[in-house]
Amino acid sequence: MPTATDQRPTAPSRSGLTATEARRRFDAQGPNELPRTGRRTVPHILAEVVREPMLALLLAGGVAYMLLGDLGEALILLGFATFSIGLTVIQESRTEHVLEALRDLSAPRALVIRDGTRIRIAGREVVEGDLLVLEQGDRVAADAMLVSADDLQADESLLTGESVPVRKQPALQGEELLQRRPGGEDQPLVYSGSLITRGSGLALAIATGPRSEIGKIGQSLSTLDAEPPRLRRETARIVRLCAIGGGFVALLVVLLFGLLRGGWIDALLAGIAIGMSMLPEEFPVVLTIFLAMGAWRIAQAGVLTRRAAAIETLGSATILCTDKTGTLTENRMAVTELWLASGEIGAVDGMTVLSPRFHELLDASILASAPVPVDPMEVAFHQTGAAIPELAERRAGLSLAHSYGLRPELLAMTNVWETSDPEAACTVAAKGAPEAIAALCHLSSAERSRLETAVDTMAQRGMRVLGVATASTSPGSALPESQQNYDFALIGLIGLADPLRASVPAAVAECRSAGIKVVMITGDYAATARTIATQAGIMDGDVLTGTDLAALDDAALAERLKTVTVFARIMPEQKLRIVTAYKAEGEIVAMTGDGVNDAPSLKAAHIGIAMGKRGTDVAREASAIVLLDDDFGSIVKAVRLGRRIYDNIRKAMAFIFAVHVPIAGLALLPLASGLPILFGPIHIALLEMIIDPVCALVFEAEREEQDLMNRKPRHPEERLFSLRMIGWSVFQGGLGFALLATIFLASSYAGMAEADARALTFFSLIGVILVLILVNRSFDTSLLHALVRGNAALRYVLGAVVAVAAVVMTVPALRSLLKFGPLHGPDVAITMGSAALLLILLEASKMVQLRRASRFARQART
Repeated sequence: MPTATDQRPTAPSRSGLTATEARRRFDAQGPNELPRTGRRTVPHILAEVVREPMLALLLAGGVAYMLLGDLGEALILLGFATFSIGLTVIQESRTEHVLEALRDLSAPRALVIRDGTRIRIAGREVVEGDLLVLEQGDRVAADAMLVSADDLQADESLLTGESVPVRKQPALQGEELLQRRPGGEDQPLVYSGSLITRGSGLALAIATGPRSEIGKIGQSLSTLDAEPPRLRRETARIVRLCAIGGGFVALLVVLLFGLLRGGWIDALLAGIAIGMSMLPEEFPVVLTIFLAMGAWRIAQAGVLTRRAAAIETLGSATILCTDKTGTLTENRMAVTELWLASGEIGAVDGMTVLSPRFHELLDASILASAPVPVDPMEVAFHQTGAAIPELAERRAGLSLAHSYGLRPELLAMTNVWETSDPEAACTVAAKGAPEAIAALCHLSSAERSRLETAVDTMAQRGMRVLGVATASTSPGSALPESQQNYDFALIGLIGLADPLRASVPAAVAECRSAGIKVVMITGDYAATARTIATQAGIMDGDVLTGTDLAALDDAALAERLKTVTVFARIMPEQKLRIVTAYKAEGEIVAMTGDGVNDAPSLKAAHIGIAMGKRGTDVAREASAIVLLDDDFGSIVKAVRLGRRIYDNIRKAMAFIFAVHVPIAGLALLPLASGLPILFGPIHIALLEMIIDPVCALVFEAEREEQDLMNRKPRHPEERLFSLRMIGWSVFQGGLGFALLATIFLASSYAGMAEADARALTFFSLIGVILVLILVNRSFDTSLLHALVRGNAALRYVLGAVVAVAAVVMTVPALRSLLKFGPLHGPDVAITMGSAALLLILLEASKMVQLRRASRFARQART
């Protein structure tokens, strides 16, 4: 865009560029579209995904199983890996559509004058210096300076987020083009991607492609990196640590076994079993399943998850930065209040006016509008009047005879209506800025003072106010040249507003109870923003305008963030700065938006949330989450589900940690005791690739905790795998291992056959696994409450485990493959008794922990 030092370009010839000059400039400047450099291709994304430690571990584990000859287990593991890789590639490649959507928006077809002839060309062929012909309904192909304009208005909501069109006027001869931004009234500039809603004009293209305002947004978007998923980083870290530890222990086992017992083949098999028992390949599998199922569950609530990892991040959000127009409000103008010149005030409820005394005011506002309205305010007038049949009857015999458009010196427009009788008087209706209507009506100082007081009162409530007046002509007289020559009488004022969505106040209140600070960021005026924020329940802090924000350095802005809840008159790049500043303070930032101007901040935020219906393609592609119904209340549903999903992931991970302790312990115990190897690779594979993932599905279906939306968001620095969680898991697993070790050693030293002792210990281990599922279903409720809460998946898993155990024990071929002996009545009793004892011990331990935590919490409050 031009800067303060740029002079107004020389007045262009009305014949436009020549075809030769246009071609020369096209070759020099390039097409009027965003550059394609830096786009990530599918192979590039695939290479990045495969390098992820979790997926690499899945692939390596699958190959290892295949080399061992366990084809079934290898295919299962490789299948999970392929599914996870494919899902990730699809999700990541979709984000690359952002620049494509921007390119389409910034290059519509354009009507230009070249060689003195009007021709329509592709938007990508427009060059700087082209003379653009602008008509109502056209989308502007390039940033341009107006040469001439006739009642021209433009909808710049794609760039500003504000739904009300703004007036345009031609640049004055010799005027300097100071640095300007989209959204201001009476600018001599129109912007690429904006829509002409009224009037016509000629404009000189001054910026195309990446040099335009929409192009600058696209360039800033292409330089931003989406926030790496925290859950993926933490899981990858713990997987690496477990893999390193498991590899070290496996190598140590091979060396000790070989040196102490002399059988290096058996030592290698023992090392493989130990490595497999400590290899946490369930983590990436469980994570993929939970996030995929979580995306499905959230979709049922009207929320589309474009990047699955954003689900758990949403549950830990601490700041929700929301746009006003189209997010908190309905993105439409509606008549909300009427004021008569007599001082009477009437509220508009839906489409019904409270009193017939206001019908004349409404009728005049419709007569002062276009017969087929495009302007949102005129649409609101027509929609309100449509609910009153007598108004339509009153206008039925009228036809538009003449219109007087808005002028910079008089911000009002007038329509003259005539009847079929040429000798009858014409009806004249005017609407516009209240001060302009006051001038047309030649109000006295007292009348003008009353009018200004009414305007100020309505404006303070966030309304856009228009004055309405009427006049009539003498029968058969000629129409005057100016609307100022009519004898107007003031009818009243009409207040319009963009209504707040009905679901917003309750959604904001629930965000507060969940410890999420809601902040409004809007390009609208401070008074309007303050009114909407108050209605929504957000206004409990300061208001900071874009001008004041620009004067703050980063340190001062960080300090102001503590008290500000409303940002008004904010430019697109300032939205990005606000999001970045919150992130620098350690906040987990969710950002909502629907326009092109929101795309950079949506992508920079930890969680970008776009509107699905009214949102642009650019905003949707830049976001991680899309609200399909544009309902702000759906954000709260997504937060609730996100927290539930994250809780359930923690429960599943704690269970997996716990269950690995007895598995690894039983693999190591024979080495320490000098007894025969208890479990081989096939037993470990059976446990980890069948039982563990299936059991983990129970946690995905687990219902939410009672305090889910009354707790503060998870601290940004809190680890998914905290020491407390790992310690509790190790304690559970260690207690289970102690019972199993007792059973194994007692049966072995009592002279039980090796196959019988292996079967007794294995099925006792299955009992321990089921107990660990029951104990880890809830953080802070008893087993009884958890059972009452219900979980259909638990019943299916218990049935499946019992069925598999029965098949293994009753099919001789399977018993022989697994080297199991038969189980007798006493053996079954030992298995069930050990499981019951472990369940009692762990539930008692959990109750002790809960009482201790409750006591500490009370002490902290006092």
